[in-house]
Amino acid sequence: MKLFETNQVREIDEYTIRNEPIASADLMERAAMGCVNWIEKNIARGTSVALFVGPGNNGGDGWAIARLLAERDYSSIQVFHLQISHIISPDSEINRNRLIIQAKVPVYEIRSIADFPQTDQNIVIIDALFGSGLSRPLDGLPAALVNFINHSGCRVLSIDIPSGLLGEDNSGNPEQGIIRASVTLTFQFPKRSFFYAENEKYVGRWHIIPIGLHPEIMAGKQTDLYYTAFEDISDKLIKRKRFSHKGTYGHALLIAGSYGMMGAAILAARACIRSGVGLLTTHIPREGYSIIQGVVPESIFSIDNSNLLFTTCPSTDKFSAVGVGPGIGVDPKTELSLESLFNFPFKPMVIDADALNLLALYPHLLNLLPEQSIITPHPGEFDRLAGKSDTGFKRNQLQIEFSKKFKVIIVLKGACTSISLPDGSCYFNSTGNPGMATAGCGDVLTGIILSLLAQGYSNNDAAIMGTFIHGLAGDLAADKTGQHALIASDIIDFIGTAIKKIENYETSA
Repeated sequence: MKLFETNQVREIDEYTIRNEPIASADLMERAAMGCVNWIEKNIARGTSVALFVGPGNNGGDGWAIARLLAERDYSSIQVFHLQISHIISPDSEINRNRLIIQAKVPVYEIRSIADFPQTDQNIVIIDALFGSGLSRPLDGLPAALVNFINHSGCRVLSIDIPSGLLGEDNSGNPEQGIIRASVTLTFQFPKRSFFYAENEKYVGRWHIIPIGLHPEIMAGKQTDLYYTAFEDISDKLIKRKRFSHKGTYGHALLIAGSYGMMGAAILAARACIRSGVGLLTTHIPREGYSIIQGVVPESIFSIDNSNLLFTTCPSTDKFSAVGVGPGIGVDPKTELSLESLFNFPFKPMVIDADALNLLALYPHLLNLLPEQSIITPHPGEFDRLAGKSDTGFKRNQLQIEFSKKFKVIIVLKGACTSISLPDGSCYFNSTGNPGMATAGCGDVLTGIILSLLAQGYSNNDAAIMGTFIHGLAGDLAADKTGQHALIASDIIDFIGTAIKKIENYETSA
């Protein structure tokens, strides 16, 4: 799915209005109807609802929602109109007049702090004050009203975007001027700001409400931002041929493990095999052999000259792809071996964990990174590589620039893992859950991506698909174990089910 900046969404709205054609007020009606359909499924009719509406088109959505809820027999609805001037948008005025003519919902004007209503914690507040067109932080009476809502103790449902939150960069945006929603119903596309950890407390859980924007303009409008969903992944899945054999699906080399860290090697190796690779050779320190041989019998093993560390770089000639990093440690001898690996003839490569820590400790290695390599840092590892960022937005911007500069693919792990490509594009992943914030999950991801690389997927597709499969397997595992009990091995157990679900989506689509 393409994602667009807020100014582009306005252009898409305008194009839809001109070319569907549809009146802007009717497009607003369509959006409001989508929200009401969601509300009807999730909020009981007996619930008291207070809608706070602003002067612009987000307020127009609120007026329309109030009228449609009244039509569906929601009996306890009130609208509070924030009047900061005598001017409201034309579509907002149309929907306000429709509500007044309906005469089922009381309307109260808020002109000062003295007009703020009494609230009960059992009330659901619908925030339709300011939408994604906002270009600066809130202040004055609007900010005071936001602060009042945030301290009301009520459950808050925001329409399109929490009022006060900007669509992209919120650096320096005072938190007291941003609604803290429990749920956000966003129109057609999630906003970029939804993908950053610092904004979770404002956005809550978010749901996309399709509003039928014109497909022609969405297909033709250029963007560097994407959100991966089932349809994006299922289209790329390689079907297995009846007469294929293990050589058809590649031979992967995994360099992993050191004294005390053989678990990382085991997890990555098991994930690689479970993801469909034809053959796997795991390169390990000598004393790790007795630990891993019985746990991963499907793997071939290459034994390092060292008993404890990765110190001998095996030739990559016979391998389809290489993965390096899980549990290898940061000994200087390991750094020399990693440098040797980078100097070998190019093979598709995924670089993770301690290999990334070595890149941070020995920055000259960055200039030796093979182009199109996939690196998979968590935020702390990325900050050590590229410099510290104080917001997720700034880190994402730095990630994109880093990918372009070093011509590498970066899988920046997190709740909404972002995958940046050397061409400057960035993909936000839609799968995964907080239960995956546990030791070893990154090693599993490395194994999955390595497997896809060895099977012949492009580096870009291996990174995007591997991340999606990893998160989906985590979601399926959490459905069984719960998020608190989820461990990395559970994710491996559900890789096959995740891939099958993607296959079935393709069949049913």
